[in-house]
Amino acid sequence: MNVEGEQKAETKGWRKGLNKVGNWLAHKDNDNWLKDIRGNLSLVATVIATITFQSALNPPGGVRPPQETGVVACPKGMNPCPGESVLAYTNAELYRSFLVCNTICFISSSAVCLWLVSGLTLNYRFFNWLLSIGMCVTISSLALTYMFGARMVSPTPIWHTSTSMFVIVMHVWLALLGLVVVVHCLRLFVWILAKLIGKPKQ
Repeated sequence: MNVEGEQKAETKGWRKGLNKVGNWLAHKDNDNWLKDIRGNLSLVATVIATITFQSALNPPGGVRPPQETGVVACPKGMNPCPGESVLAYTNAELYRSFLVCNTICFISSSAVCLWLVSGLTLNYRFFNWLLSIGMCVTISSLALTYMFGARMVSPTPIWHTSTSMFVIVMHVWLALLGLVVVVHCLRLFVWILAKLIGKPKQ
């Protein structure tokens, strides 16, 4: 009897602690928060998708204009051809990194927009977690896109004098991003744990 009582007390204490952590991590006004965040996320994701779309069509450094005669055909041996990015040839490695980050940002922000306008519910914690992680990926890739773009168009002496500033900013950004991701993952983990263990046995 004592063993059963101790087990019940331990289980009750475990549930109590789990509920405290869950209440600390949960939003106080979940319904209104979901309505507000849906509109804000939709606006932010749309703006980011527009920015990255324009960055792909009008990349840093611009594109090579047509020839003076108005001919837009690409003669043999001309690099870049008219309409192609100049920096894709002069700084191919950085341009490739810029293009990859820009594409990831565009696809992830478009996916968030698609999810928000699809009419699917946001009342499930897992879907909220997916949206939050999706926005973390979107904003992180946007920051990297900015960094690679700034590196391509900045003269080397200017960039070298600004490197320390970029290193500090990126470390602060990574710390903030890590904190946000950890909080969201912890919130999801506590919610799953509460569903699996927190319910009293019938």
